[in-house]
Amino acid sequence: VQLQASGGGLVQTGGSLRLSCAASGGTFSRYAMGWFRQAPGKAREFVGVISRNTGGSTYYPDSVKGRFTISRDNAKNMVYLQMNSLKPEDTAVYYCAADEVLHNIVIISPSYWGQGTLVTVSS
Repeated sequence: VQLQASGGGLVQTGGSLRLSCAASGGTFSRYAMGWFRQAPGKAREFVGVISRNTGGSTYYPDSVKGRFTISRDNAKNMVYLQMNSLKPEDTAVYYCAADEVLHNIVIISPSYWGQGTLVTVSS
């Protein structure tokens, strides 16, 4: 499956941004979908995951819980990351990813990665 992330940009502290990830080349509903980020000089970080179904279960790390929301639309082969109350420490390149096994996303070992989209939060 091929993944294409978009929607990054420059936003002020406290602002919001929505990232999108378009999937192609596979049966989208077979895959759990996740988001990750990587700041300069830092390791890639898990941001959240959603299970296979539209409106599926989600899981987030404490660093983004309550601020970030993942959703998906299986009819459109899309997954989204709504980011609210953004902080400068959220600045990073954000990646979407897919795997048939949700746990593989949580442990930062998905089968498929998209290219990144840069999010910059100014203070």
